[in-house]
Amino acid sequence: MKRIGLLSDTHGLVDPLILKAMAQVDEIWHAGDIGNVRVIEHLSAIARVRAVYGNIDDREIRKMFPADQIFTVEGMKIWMTHIGGYPGRYPPAIRERLRREKPGLFICGHSHILKVQFDRENDLLHINPGAAGKHGLHNMRTVVRFNISEGRVSDLEVVELGLRGDLS
Repeated sequence: MKRIGLLSDTHGLVDPLILKAMAQVDEIWHAGDIGNVRVIEHLSAIARVRAVYGNIDDREIRKMFPADQIFTVEGMKIWMTHIGGYPGRYPPAIRERLRREKPGLFICGHSHILKVQFDRENDLLHINPGAAGKHGLHNMRTVVRFNISEGRVSDLEVVELGLRGDLS
């Protein structure tokens, strides 16, 4: 079993609440719009980091991480990208690749909208962890934690980090 901490859209924010939320995980996955290398340095001090770059990420981040990652953990195939849409509203290229790759878990960020939804058409769990940073239109900053074991996600929890406006 692996305990996963999932976040997105930090936009360069290294918040002690994010680090605390990730303290007891085996791996940290960042679904893009990291913002700067400092975020990765802090997360890497806690656990192994897997990440993808997002639309705001600079050349340095894009050299460190790909636009997409497809990997397997504990018997579950995962596809993580930054801009992915939602079940029933995937862009055509995402829809086609989902059919071809057949992941059990599809992760994206970008919208700053927390969403955990089972996609019946593609037989996968879709997770967008919302936004952990302070930039954007979201109100509540969030991250997600869950376990993966024997090809299944369990014990999924949303961690609220506080209102975006509470950060100066």
